[in-house]
This record gives sequence, C-alpha cells and structure tokens, in this order.
Amino acid sequence: MKTISSDHVVYSMSKNHSPAAWVSSGDLLTFQTFDCFSEQICTQDDRFHKIGWDRINPATGPVHVDEAEPGDMLAVKILDIRVAKQGVMVTVPQMGLLGSHFCESTTKIIPVHSGTASFCDGIELPIDPMIGVIGTAPEKDNIPCGTPGLHGGNMDCKKIKKGATIYLPVFHPGGLLALGDLHALMGDGEILICGIEISGEVDVQVDVIKNTTWPLPMLEDRKKWMTIASAPTLDEACKTATENMAAWLTQIQHMTVEDAGMLMSTVGNLRICQVVDPLMTARFEFPKKYLRSEISS
Repeated sequence: MKTISSDHVVYSMSKNHSPAAWVSSGDLLTFQTFDCFSEQICTQDDRFHKIGWDRINPATGPVHVDEAEPGDMLAVKILDIRVAKQGVMVTVPQMGLLGSHFCESTTKIIPVHSGTASFCDGIELPIDPMIGVIGTAPEKDNIPCGTPGLHGGNMDCKKIKKGATIYLPVFHPGGLLALGDLHALMGDGEILICGIEISGEVDVQVDVIKNTTWPLPMLEDRKKWMTIASAPTLDEACKTATENMAAWLTQIQHMTVEDAGMLMSTVGNLRICQVVDPLMTARFEFPKKYLRSEISS
C-alpha cells in the first residue's frame, strides 16, 4: 500500500498542482491528513480568529491515476479511516447558523479514545469518522479546498466514510485526487461550521471507470445510492440532487421519469449535508433494495 504523506498538501483543487504520487487503477493508498485548521489549534487557548486563513482546509495529494482520462470517473472505495487522539471544535461570531449568538470565539479540545469522543463530563460520543474534503481537479479554474462543486471538494457529507465508495469525475489526465478534512463525528448540516475536526489516515482503493455519463459526484454504501449536489442556495442544491437521481434512475434502470419520481417520493430521502460552506450541499438517497437490476458502471 502506497502512503501519501501529509507533507504533500494543497489548499485548492487544480489541474496545475504537481502530483504527489503516480498510481495505477486498482492500487491501494493511504492518505495522511491534517485537520481542517492545519493543526493550528492545539489547546483551548488557541482561537479561530488568530489562525492563518491561508491554511484552512488542507487536502493531501494530489494523486495522478495513470489510466484516468477526461470523460472517465474515479471510484474511490474507502477501506478504513483512523483518527488521532484529539479533535477540536470552535465557535466563531457571525459564522454558522448560530453565529449571531456568539460574542467571542471559543475552542473545545475533545479527547478521542477507544472509539469514543469525550465531549464533556457525562457526554461520551461514539465516533463515526468521515471525510469532509475529497475531489479531483476541476474542469476549469482552481477551486479552494473549502468549496464544493462538480469535482467534489468540501461536500462535508457524513456518509463519505468507511465502507462507502465515492464516484468522482475526471476532467484532466490522471484525475488528480486529493482528500482531507476528517471529522471524528459530524451531524447533517454541520451547522456550527465544524464537526469534531481531526487529523488521521485514510485507506482507499482507487479504480478508473472508463467513459461514463453518471451525474457526479455520486456515493454508494452497502444499502444506498446517493447523488450529491452543491449550489449557492440549499433549494438549488436539493433540486439538483433530486434531478440527478431521477436522471440516473431513468438511465440505469430504464424507468420513465414519472415512475422514477413516484418511487423517489415514496422510498427516497432528501438530506442536507452542509449549509456553512461557500456553496450549500444536499444529497438524495435511494435504497438499493428497490432497484430492479444490478448497477454496472
């Protein structure tokens, strides 16, 4: 298994970044990641307003996948996520959905041990590690790692975790995959601007799937298929995620759009991923057990 060290970090997704590594389709990789603050907040006395904005949301990479060409997609299977022994959360005035209630920045250091985050006396939280930032080089301009989009990026979808496979577009040769911004635990919405931010390691298998027309990014776990969409408003993100799922079902399952819509409205679920990044992100979840045939990419 090849290791991509956290010595190789980028703060934007871009076709102009030199690869940290060259790999082949099917290779197993370990990404070492910093937390979203680039380890600048280590104690309760370290406050958000004193850290460098130019070091927010680092992603480790990028990785050039030799067989990947424009029009293909990368299937990134998440094999394991191991997190550090300490996470951090912050409050920031005028940031997040509760920002108007905060008079000053605060920091909470959260110990993590034996699969549990010690939030405070009497509140122990089972961790469920996930990846906040994962993406490929966007088609045109550089995009900061903190912004989600068609390329993936800072989707902050709590379902991007061990056992899931994220499907991402290839706009440039090699794809240029990068990831970071781990959370030991995060709720849908990420309403405070953060989950339990933490450094760690991610094991993945990367495969190239040739010549696809899926509405990407998409996500698969053991029970569901999910379309993920980001837009300036949550309404737009919800609409796009829903339309993408309907388009995928009509394409892959050969349904009419009427049947797809009725089935989605009956057994599907529209969820919020995050509402605090430069673009809002939503996902539409569809249960695998209601598909008429196996999915072949």
